[in-house]
Amino acid sequence: MTSTPETPLGVVGVVDAVTAQLRGRILSGEIRSGDPLTEAAVSQAFGVARPSAKAAIEQLVASGLLVRTAHRSARVVGIDPETVRDVYRTRTRLESAALRELASTRSVPRAALDANAEILAMPSGPDPATVGPDLRFHTALIDALDSERTGRMYRSVLDEVRLCMAQVQGRRLLDASDIGAQHADILDAVASGEGERAAALLDAHLSSAEERLVEALDAD
Repeated sequence: MTSTPETPLGVVGVVDAVTAQLRGRILSGEIRSGDPLTEAAVSQAFGVARPSAKAAIEQLVASGLLVRTAHRSARVVGIDPETVRDVYRTRTRLESAALRELASTRSVPRAALDANAEILAMPSGPDPATVGPDLRFHTALIDALDSERTGRMYRSVLDEVRLCMAQVQGRRLLDASDIGAQHADILDAVASGEGERAAALLDAHLSSAEERLVEALDAD
């Protein structure tokens, strides 16, 4: 990890900056599952005070990317089949409810269309670059409800969702054209007012990613 000097932004700004850098390195695989993150190591690597390093670690523990057990250093959470299934099923519950509500007024989020357009423009084949627009597509469904609490609930598992998605595409398990086509079908159902069909399509879409990742993890 490269050093980043303490800035005049104040403690909160420093903590957020360190948290963002650590989050990016975890999600990219630079910091791997099971790797320990100590306050001393983070403090030295980023040139920040120990309390700032501790606060950044605690933020990542709260978001689910790190886990800390009694008298042990925080470690990057391991992605196992049980975690994958729980994360994907939590997503399905929240996003299915969002789709039914959106379909009741035939409201297709512009942000979801734009995100999926990025995916459809990608060359056919598995590509880790789909993770960003794919996540924006699904988040747009939740944000379109304009509910602060629903959005907060969804974002409480967002880092774990991103970690799972990065694992799926990092292993090149899903084709970009398939993802885009499935997204388009979901939005068509919403536009037609078919909430149950949209929810069923979402379930099939997320279940496919879930099963492929679980199979890959079992094989490992």
